[in-house]
Amino acid sequence: MTRPPSPHPDQLLLDWEQDPAVQAAIEARVAQRAEAAAFRWRLRLVAIETFMMGALVTIAGIALQQPVLPALRAGIIVAAACFSSGMLLIGLSGACGKLVSHLRRWRAR
Repeated sequence: MTRPPSPHPDQLLLDWEQDPAVQAAIEARVAQRAEAAAFRWRLRLVAIETFMMGALVTIAGIALQQPVLPALRAGIIVAAACFSSGMLLIGLSGACGKLVSHLRRWRAR
């Protein structure tokens, strides 16, 4: 038979399962990190989408034997519109998420 390991005398004993404050703190930190990671992924997707749409329009213009500068200008305009609409969608989805969480807290009272 083996003995359960005894903690070091200098070690802080925390009962993770029984202490709701510790659980709430851990859940809050995990939620904060997940939200930050989700925001970074959304920004990456908008950046990739912006680049791809601008490049596709520019390449399509050149492939259709249009002058290079107008094709490049059209690609830049499309990329700017794509970036602004992506940022607008990120902002609106964040605002809607905050509104829904606020309404849930208000309704739970």
